[in-house]
Amino acid sequence: MKSVSPRGCARGFAVGLLLAACVVDVLYAGSDGTSILPTASPVWPTLAVLLVGLAAVLWPQERRPEWLTPPVRTAVPALVSALYSVGSLVTFSANMFGPGEVVILLCLLFIAVRHCTPRWAWVCGALDVVALLLLPVRFLGPLDSGVLGFVAAGLVLIGLFAGLAVYLRTMDYRRTLAVSETRRAERVAIAADLHDFVAHHVTGILVQTQMARMMAQTQPQELDPVLAGIEGAATEALASMRRTVGVLRDTGDEADRRPVGDLAGIADLVDRFATPIQQVTLRREPAVSDDLPHEVQAAAFRVVQEALTNIRRHAADATHVEVSLRDDDGRLQVSVADDGQGGTQLPAAAHGGGFGLVGLKERVTALGGELHAGPRGGVGWEVRAEFPAGKG
Repeated sequence: MKSVSPRGCARGFAVGLLLAACVVDVLYAGSDGTSILPTASPVWPTLAVLLVGLAAVLWPQERRPEWLTPPVRTAVPALVSALYSVGSLVTFSANMFGPGEVVILLCLLFIAVRHCTPRWAWVCGALDVVALLLLPVRFLGPLDSGVLGFVAAGLVLIGLFAGLAVYLRTMDYRRTLAVSETRRAERVAIAADLHDFVAHHVTGILVQTQMARMMAQTQPQELDPVLAGIEGAATEALASMRRTVGVLRDTGDEADRRPVGDLAGIADLVDRFATPIQQVTLRREPAVSDDLPHEVQAAAFRVVQEALTNIRRHAADATHVEVSLRDDDGRLQVSVADDGQGGTQLPAAAHGGGFGLVGLKERVTALGGELHAGPRGGVGWEVRAEFPAGKG
């Protein structure tokens, strides 16, 4: 047996009350002594108005035809109701109205304000308000003092329903903005991951491929280590892409989907970067702890990775690179310096678009750190970042 949710119970109760109110309308229509048989004309206009309104309010969404849009749902019943009221006024015939039609028009006003486009919300909402305020002229006439009392009560109900619809529409808009902003932030983060990891490995593959082509002519017997490096870089690039795509999925190994890179990984990064013509030295002070917050370690890893990638792209003539990790009065200082003069043999398409340092600065600043990049005192280039080294 299927259990009924509280929302389903509440909806069923509300529908029952609405149908009961419509029955009261029909009884009011026949209370002038006529029967409610097909020959009694005063009842059938009321039935027609109620049926059109109930169809607009209660038609299930999953079975709703495409033409039954929110403007159609809210405008047509209001027009039918208003025409009935105007017809009663023109023919000087007294026709009762009841709570069912009032509730239907209020529900249609709510739907118009919350779900119609801004322009149609004003039009359809105005039609529903006019139809609601015209109801008393069917029985009382336009000059009766009771009309003013009904209009006053109607305006209060209109304000309550329209206010609730505006509030919920505003919440929907804010929720949509929040979802859009979250998705944009996720896209930016994924783009940063692709740039930081995949571009680093692919640049390494390109450099080592150029080296292999040169060695194939002069030192073919020493090609195996270079080819092994290319294979390792390609494997790392595929692994990085798999981890990045894994962020978008709900399945998979959670460990693989965590941000990668820490202080220990910097040593592997340096080892993989070194080539016979480019020596890399890692200097890490003993005071630099492995117990730093993971986000700080990951950002430090990205700083080193981006700096090394830029050396391959823009300073291929560098012969020595020094990576330094220091504790500077409770702050982690990461620096990467080279002795290159800006010589590069990479194709222009592989030089990058200049967004790496921009994204890196945003990442470092978000953690309360500072990033500096510029020429060294003598020759070469240096990238230096400082982070608050609070313990994790």
